[in-house]
Amino acid sequence: MAKIHPQVPHASLVPVPFTSNRETFTIWMKSLILSSKGCTVFDSNGQIVYRVDNYNCKCSDEVHLMDLTGKVLFTMRRKKFKLVRFWEGYRSSDGTVNDEDKKPAFRVRKSFGILGGDSLCEVAVWLDEDQQCHYYQIESCAGKSSTFKIVDKFGRLIAEVKRKQSKCGISLGEDVLAMVVEPHIDHSLIMGLIVVYSLINCKM
Repeated sequence: MAKIHPQVPHASLVPVPFTSNRETFTIWMKSLILSSKGCTVFDSNGQIVYRVDNYNCKCSDEVHLMDLTGKVLFTMRRKKFKLVRFWEGYRSSDGTVNDEDKKPAFRVRKSFGILGGDSLCEVAVWLDEDQQCHYYQIESCAGKSSTFKIVDKFGRLIAEVKRKQSKCGISLGEDVLAMVVEPHIDHSLIMGLIVVYSLINCKM
Protein backbone atom coordinates (compact mmCIF):
# COMPACT_ATOMS: atom_id res chain seq x y z
CA MET A 1 0.00 0.00 0.00
CA ALA A 2 2.94 2.33 0.65
CA LYS A 3 3.88 2.08 -3.02
CA ILE A 4 0.40 3.18 -4.08
CA HIS A 5 0.40 6.26 -1.88
CA PRO A 6 3.65 7.64 -0.42
CA GLN A 7 2.22 8.28 3.03
CA VAL A 8 -0.68 6.67 4.83
CA PRO A 9 -1.45 8.39 8.16
CA HIS A 10 -4.43 7.54 10.31
CA ALA A 11 -7.51 7.16 8.13
CA SER A 12 -10.15 9.87 8.02
CA LEU A 13 -13.55 8.59 9.06
CA VAL A 14 -15.66 11.40 7.55
CA PRO A 15 -14.83 12.36 3.95
CA VAL A 16 -15.72 15.91 2.94
CA PRO A 17 -17.86 15.65 -0.24
CA PHE A 18 -17.46 19.28 -1.39
CA THR A 19 -14.51 21.65 -1.40
CA SER A 20 -13.77 24.95 -3.12
CA ASN A 21 -10.51 23.58 -4.57
CA ARG A 22 -9.61 21.04 -7.21
CA GLU A 23 -9.04 17.74 -5.40
CA THR A 24 -6.86 14.77 -6.36
CA PHE A 25 -7.54 11.18 -5.27
CA THR A 26 -5.80 7.86 -5.78
CA ILE A 27 -7.95 4.92 -6.85
CA TRP A 28 -6.48 1.49 -6.18
CA MET A 29 -8.56 -1.03 -8.14
CA LYS A 30 -8.37 -3.58 -5.34
CA SER A 31 -10.46 -4.24 -2.27
CA LEU A 32 -9.13 -4.08 1.28
CA ILE A 33 -10.69 -7.50 1.84
CA LEU A 34 -8.45 -10.40 0.83
CA SER A 35 -9.45 -12.06 -2.47
CA SER A 36 -12.30 -9.58 -2.90
CA LYS A 37 -13.19 -7.50 -5.97
CA GLY A 38 -13.62 -3.75 -5.64
CA CYS A 39 -11.51 -0.65 -5.10
CA THR A 40 -10.02 1.59 -2.40
CA VAL A 41 -9.83 5.39 -2.70
CA PHE A 42 -7.29 7.64 -0.95
CA ASP A 43 -7.35 11.42 -0.70
CA SER A 44 -4.29 13.62 -1.33
CA ASN A 45 -3.11 13.05 2.26
CA GLY A 46 -3.11 9.28 1.88
CA GLN A 47 -6.23 8.81 3.96
CA ILE A 48 -8.80 6.21 2.89
CA VAL A 49 -12.09 7.93 2.07
CA TYR A 50 -14.09 5.47 -0.09
CA ARG A 51 -14.17 1.76 -0.73
CA VAL A 52 -16.07 -0.85 -2.70
CA ASP A 53 -16.05 -4.52 -1.67
CA ASN A 54 -17.73 -6.99 -4.02
CA TYR A 55 -16.19 -9.97 -2.26
CA ASN A 56 -15.59 -12.72 -4.84
CA CYS A 57 -18.07 -11.43 -7.42
CA LYS A 58 -16.87 -9.53 -10.52
CA CYS A 59 -19.34 -7.43 -12.59
CA SER A 60 -22.01 -7.68 -9.88
CA ASP A 61 -25.55 -6.40 -10.52
CA GLU A 62 -25.53 -4.50 -7.21
CA VAL A 63 -22.60 -2.59 -5.75
CA HIS A 64 -22.25 -0.33 -2.71
CA LEU A 65 -19.95 2.67 -2.42
CA MET A 66 -18.98 3.03 1.24
CA ASP A 67 -16.82 5.18 3.45
CA LEU A 68 -14.04 3.63 5.53
CA THR A 69 -16.41 2.64 8.35
CA GLY A 70 -18.71 0.70 6.00
CA LYS A 71 -21.43 3.36 5.85
CA VAL A 72 -23.20 3.05 2.49
CA LEU A 73 -23.11 6.28 0.48
CA PHE A 74 -24.54 5.01 -2.83
CA THR A 75 -26.12 1.77 -3.98
CA MET A 76 -25.71 1.11 -7.71
CA ARG A 77 -27.93 -1.40 -9.49
CA ARG A 78 -27.92 -2.76 -13.03
CA LYS A 79 -31.33 -2.32 -14.68
CA LYS A 80 -33.01 -3.41 -17.91
CA PHE A 81 -35.99 -1.84 -19.67
CA LYS A 82 -36.96 -3.71 -22.82
CA LEU A 83 -33.69 -3.88 -24.79
CA VAL A 84 -31.95 -1.05 -22.96
CA ARG A 85 -29.52 -1.80 -20.13
CA PHE A 86 -28.44 0.89 -17.70
CA TRP A 87 -27.31 1.52 -14.12
CA GLU A 88 -29.06 3.53 -11.42
CA GLY A 89 -27.41 4.96 -8.32
CA TYR A 90 -29.34 5.60 -5.11
CA ARG A 91 -27.98 7.90 -2.41
CA SER A 92 -28.24 6.62 1.15
CA SER A 93 -29.41 9.06 3.80
CA ASP A 94 -28.78 6.84 6.82
CA GLY A 95 -25.83 4.71 5.73
CA THR A 96 -27.92 1.62 4.96
CA VAL A 97 -29.40 0.05 1.84
CA ASN A 98 -33.02 1.23 1.87
CA ASP A 99 -33.99 2.78 -1.47
CA GLU A 100 -37.13 0.96 -2.63
CA ASP A 101 -39.18 4.17 -2.74
CA LYS A 102 -36.41 6.59 -3.68
CA LYS A 103 -35.79 8.40 -6.90
CA PRO A 104 -32.32 7.54 -8.26
CA ALA A 105 -29.57 10.12 -7.82
CA PHE A 106 -28.13 9.22 -11.21
CA ARG A 107 -28.58 6.96 -14.23
CA VAL A 108 -25.77 5.77 -16.54
CA ARG A 109 -26.26 4.25 -19.98
CA LYS A 110 -23.60 3.13 -22.43
CA SER A 111 -23.85 4.74 -25.85
CA PHE A 112 -22.04 3.69 -29.02
CA GLY A 113 -20.81 5.91 -31.82
CA ILE A 114 -22.51 5.57 -35.20
CA LEU A 115 -19.25 4.74 -36.95
CA GLY A 116 -18.19 2.18 -34.37
CA GLY A 117 -15.67 4.41 -32.59
CA ASP A 118 -14.92 4.58 -28.90
CA SER A 119 -17.94 4.08 -26.69
CA LEU A 120 -19.09 6.65 -24.17
CA CYS A 121 -21.57 6.74 -21.34
CA GLU A 122 -24.48 9.14 -21.02
CA VAL A 123 -25.25 10.24 -17.46
CA ALA A 124 -28.35 11.84 -15.97
CA VAL A 125 -27.91 13.29 -12.48
CA TRP A 126 -30.52 14.57 -10.03
CA LEU A 127 -28.65 16.58 -7.40
CA ASP A 128 -31.85 17.02 -5.42
CA GLU A 129 -35.33 15.54 -5.75
CA ASP A 130 -36.74 19.01 -6.48
CA GLN A 131 -34.04 20.02 -8.97
CA GLN A 132 -33.96 19.50 -12.71
CA CYS A 133 -31.86 16.83 -14.31
CA HIS A 134 -28.23 17.54 -15.19
CA TYR A 135 -26.59 15.71 -18.09
CA TYR A 136 -22.99 14.52 -18.18
CA GLN A 137 -20.91 12.28 -20.41
CA ILE A 138 -18.11 9.89 -19.53
CA GLU A 139 -15.64 9.88 -22.43
CA SER A 140 -12.71 7.53 -22.84
CA CYS A 141 -9.46 8.54 -24.52
CA ALA A 142 -8.67 6.63 -27.71
CA GLY A 143 -6.37 3.69 -27.07
CA LYS A 144 -6.19 4.34 -23.32
CA SER A 145 -8.74 2.28 -21.41
CA SER A 146 -7.57 3.67 -18.06
CA THR A 147 -7.92 7.31 -19.12
CA PHE A 148 -11.33 8.95 -19.26
CA LYS A 149 -13.09 12.16 -18.24
CA ILE A 150 -16.52 13.34 -17.12
CA VAL A 151 -17.85 16.47 -18.83
CA ASP A 152 -21.12 18.38 -18.61
CA LYS A 153 -23.45 19.05 -21.56
CA PHE A 154 -21.36 22.09 -22.53
CA GLY A 155 -18.15 20.04 -22.62
CA ARG A 156 -16.78 21.54 -19.41
CA LEU A 157 -14.53 19.22 -17.43
CA ILE A 158 -16.01 17.80 -14.21
CA ALA A 159 -13.47 15.10 -13.38
CA GLU A 160 -10.64 13.20 -15.04
CA VAL A 161 -9.11 9.80 -14.38
CA LYS A 162 -5.78 8.50 -15.66
CA ARG A 163 -3.03 6.11 -14.63
CA LYS A 164 -1.10 7.44 -11.66
CA GLN A 165 2.61 8.16 -11.95
CA SER A 166 5.24 8.59 -9.30
CA LYS A 167 7.05 11.90 -8.84
CA CYS A 168 9.73 10.51 -11.14
CA GLY A 169 7.17 9.92 -13.89
CA ILE A 170 7.03 6.13 -13.49
CA SER A 171 3.60 4.51 -13.92
CA LEU A 172 2.43 2.63 -10.82
CA GLY A 173 0.47 0.07 -12.83
CA GLU A 174 -2.87 -0.30 -14.58
CA ASP A 175 -4.74 -0.79 -11.29
CA VAL A 176 -3.55 2.49 -9.72
CA LEU A 177 -5.35 5.58 -11.01
CA ALA A 178 -5.35 9.30 -10.26
CA MET A 179 -8.71 11.05 -10.12
CA VAL A 180 -8.89 14.85 -10.29
CA VAL A 181 -12.23 16.45 -9.39
CA GLU A 182 -13.02 20.07 -10.18
CA PRO A 183 -14.11 22.50 -7.40
CA HIS A 184 -17.63 22.46 -5.91
CA ILE A 185 -18.33 18.92 -7.18
CA ASP A 186 -19.60 16.11 -4.95
CA HIS A 187 -16.67 13.69 -4.75
CA SER A 188 -18.85 10.77 -3.65
CA LEU A 189 -21.16 11.26 -6.64
CA ILE A 190 -18.20 11.30 -9.03
CA MET A 191 -16.82 8.17 -7.39
CA GLY A 192 -20.20 6.47 -7.84
CA LEU A 193 -20.12 7.29 -11.57
CA ILE A 194 -16.57 5.96 -11.87
CA VAL A 195 -17.55 2.70 -10.15
CA VAL A 196 -20.41 2.23 -12.61
CA TYR A 197 -18.15 3.07 -15.56
CA SER A 198 -15.65 0.48 -14.34
CA LEU A 199 -18.41 -2.14 -14.03
CA ILE A 200 -19.72 -1.38 -17.51
CA ASN A 201 -16.22 -1.87 -18.91
CA CYS A 202 -15.60 -5.02 -16.80
CA LYS A 203 -12.80 -3.38 -14.80
CA MET A 204 -14.27 -4.27 -11.39
